[in-house]
Amino acid sequence: MKKSMYTKDIVLILAASFFYFASPMLVTPLITGFSESIGASAELMGAIGGMMNLCALLCRPFVGNLADKISKYKVSFIGAGLMSLACIGYITAVSPVVVALARIVNGVGFACCSVCMSTWMSNMLPREKVGSGMGVYGMMNALGMAVAPGIGVSVYQVFGYRAAFGIGLFFSVLTGVVIQFISDRGEPESVSEEKEKKKIQIVDRNVLPVAAIIMLFAIPYCATQSFIVSYTEERGLPVSVSLFFPLYAAVLLVLRLCLKSLFDRLPFQIFLFGCSASAFMGILLLGWMKNNLVMFFAALFMAGGYGIMSSVCQSTAILLAGKEKRGLANSTYYIGLDLGMTLGPLIGGFLYGNLHIALFYPALLATVPLGLAMYVLTRPSLRKT
Repeated sequence: MKKSMYTKDIVLILAASFFYFASPMLVTPLITGFSESIGASAELMGAIGGMMNLCALLCRPFVGNLADKISKYKVSFIGAGLMSLACIGYITAVSPVVVALARIVNGVGFACCSVCMSTWMSNMLPREKVGSGMGVYGMMNALGMAVAPGIGVSVYQVFGYRAAFGIGLFFSVLTGVVIQFISDRGEPESVSEEKEKKKIQIVDRNVLPVAAIIMLFAIPYCATQSFIVSYTEERGLPVSVSLFFPLYAAVLLVLRLCLKSLFDRLPFQIFLFGCSASAFMGILLLGWMKNNLVMFFAALFMAGGYGIMSSVCQSTAILLAGKEKRGLANSTYYIGLDLGMTLGPLIGGFLYGNLHIALFYPALLATVPLGLAMYVLTRPSLRKT
């Protein structure tokens, strides 16, 4: 008889992954406005908004090495504690400096949870179930991304910023509580004395091509995330732009549920070509967007592109690394994702300020062939999966 993938420990990790992801996603759409309300300048507002991701990016290599040396439970618990501390900082802040410091703490905590929980989850899965298992893990992250901002904005509109940050604190505390009931503490794999003496690695070289590919997929999505409102206003488009990301999240959840059995059966290149075609269509439709129907299909194809590829790249990164290096593999994958999340708004800002608005999305189409070119150049190493 086939053994169910959904053991008690895996269900608890999935719940904890939803809570840890929901906390910063709830805070993100509110933090710049809150900073302005307590005296931050426009420049400082932008810096505060991006500080968490930048800090997480810088911390990930060290967290990845740490995750391979001590238990995933300990590092995840530290991460949940730091995220809770950051939310307390937001709630009590009376100056932008306190908010900035809290964002740094939040970034460190988020890096700890994101690297360790994904590694912890992958270590509980049999090799033939890594793809589908990490697809479900990514689905919980997507659910947090879809649900939390709406909760945060709704609470803010009725009770104010600090009450909304209180919900973020609740999610962070729940993360720490839930992992207490996980039996498998995610102890590190035993390694030889010779390997133990090696210097700390910043990245896993085998995973770098995957990190570069997910970076290229993330750039147009994150540029859209930052500029779709300005883009539609500039073009005077009659669309309900606030529906784009809920539609994206809903479609992504359905796609991941429908495709979860294929994540373990199909090779990386099949997903790459399919997701590249889907991403290309999504970007093209955003450039052609005239009404809500076109926007819906744009969200659908973007979910089939970046949304699916993020799960595929993460499971591929795990399979490319040995079991004792999955923490480093995950941190390398997240470095690529963080770079995409950082470069997307920067490139979007450059295009928005220097090109005719009608060329915004056609210019972003260049990321698709670049991703395919990266695969062609690194194909021998990726065939290991």
